[in-house]
Amino acid sequence: MGRRFVIALSFSIFFLWTAGVEAAIYKYVDAQGQIHYSNVPVRSQYRFYQAEPGDNKHSNLSVPDLIQRYAVVNKLDVNLVRAVVRAESNFDVDAISSCGAIGLMQLHPETIQDLKVTDPFDPLQNIAGGTKYLRRMLDRFDGNLDLALAAYNAGPSTVERYGGIPPYAETEAYVEKVKHYRHLYRQDES
Repeated sequence: MGRRFVIALSFSIFFLWTAGVEAAIYKYVDAQGQIHYSNVPVRSQYRFYQAEPGDNKHSNLSVPDLIQRYAVVNKLDVNLVRAVVRAESNFDVDAISSCGAIGLMQLHPETIQDLKVTDPFDPLQNIAGGTKYLRRMLDRFDGNLDLALAAYNAGPSTVERYGGIPPYAETEAYVEKVKHYRHLYRQDES
């Protein structure tokens, strides 16, 4: 306990000393139980730990709170966002697909770049970006949920090329899975 207390106290003093600086601190615990801190999360195991004073870019909101917040910001049904997160990653912030999609909402590298997401493993950035992209898909396909979900999964140009849900088993199953999860979440609210 003594060593960890000294480390925590040192960090607290450091944070007070650098009160005007905007930065976030990330931490992870390795397999041996060692705690690692960094202001630059160079490994995906790092998770947001706390913001220094004056840092408005990060928050201590939980994943459900972030889903709620960004669903409202992007005028989305919160149950739809929950359903997309469940279908995409089953709420695994470290998820990486075989095609390179990252994080809770499985953002593709091109989407990450387009949305200017700097850390797709950060739940706040991933959910903020994913909900913004989902809103774009709904707007692009005039509110048609099936087409928007298909575009989220297979890409909007693929949906436009086929004039509807592409005949891909994965995409067809994805659309149904998200709608099923959304239905379940709506029932839980009743």
